[in-house]
Amino acid sequence: MADLLSYFQQQLTFQESLLKLCQPELESSQTHISVLPMEVLMYIFRWVVSSDLDLRSLEQLSQVCRGFYICARDPEIWRLACLKVWGRSCIKFVPYTSWREMFLERPRVRFDGVYISKTTYIRQGEQSLDGFYRAWHQVEYYRYIRFFPDGHVMMLTTPEEPQSIVPRLRTRNTRTDAILLGHYRLSQDTDNQTKVFAVITKKKEEKPLDYKYRYFRRVPVQEADQSFHVGLQLCSSGHQRFNKLIWIHHSCHITYKSSGETAVTAFEIDKMYTPLLFARVRSYTAFSERPL
Repeated sequence: MADLLSYFQQQLTFQESLLKLCQPELESSQTHISVLPMEVLMYIFRWVVSSDLDLRSLEQLSQVCRGFYICARDPEIWRLACLKVWGRSCIKFVPYTSWREMFLERPRVRFDGVYISKTTYIRQGEQSLDGFYRAWHQVEYYRYIRFFPDGHVMMLTTPEEPQSIVPRLRTRNTRTDAILLGHYRLSQDTDNQTKVFAVITKKKEEKPLDYKYRYFRRVPVQEADQSFHVGLQLCSSGHQRFNKLIWIHHSCHITYKSSGETAVTAFEIDKMYTPLLFARVRSYTAFSERPL
């Protein structure tokens, strides 16, 4: 890749005394993109990547011509993308040879889709009135986890299928009631395994004041904050990279405001915690809200 980049740069330098990144293929009376300064083109490329870190579109843009290939390999774009994912832990791209290689090779969660798991189990129903028949029910539900480059995460557990849920997870401003919102961080252990840790809570809703019983003495309800702590191991499977999340921890933390005490309930990670597999969603990167 480095040799190809150097070759394209030499070709453009030899062909024109005034460096132009591309040439119009057909004559046209309209202004061609080749007249734009390099700074403007790079700004357009940052809009292509966007704040959603759509580097896939940048790679597709690099296939247009040699000049676009050079712009798409600009180290500053890939450096900004790495900083957005790993923050201060990637001040230098060592041991990688470039910022682009770091972004492509270093384990990270993916933002251009959603991680989904499906759990199925059999539940025994109630016995019939005559006592000769007892129904069995097949229960199915899904877990959805959506990550954002700014450190936010959404999680939803529901029996609804992906066709109806995935479009609602485009942004954090979803109206789905059961959604859990929070923040996540990446952690790489000495055994070279990458883990994802998140703290999520239910969306806070404003409750209207209840004046119906204001003249009656009631037992005060102890207020508490509830949060869920999630631990996942990031893996690759098949031909895709970083497309699998395996459960390693799940617990509920309830903090009582009056005393400040926290009660922790850890859930057993059993076969009901099926791995989540990544599914790319094209609509998530269909438009850009902000540049990189």
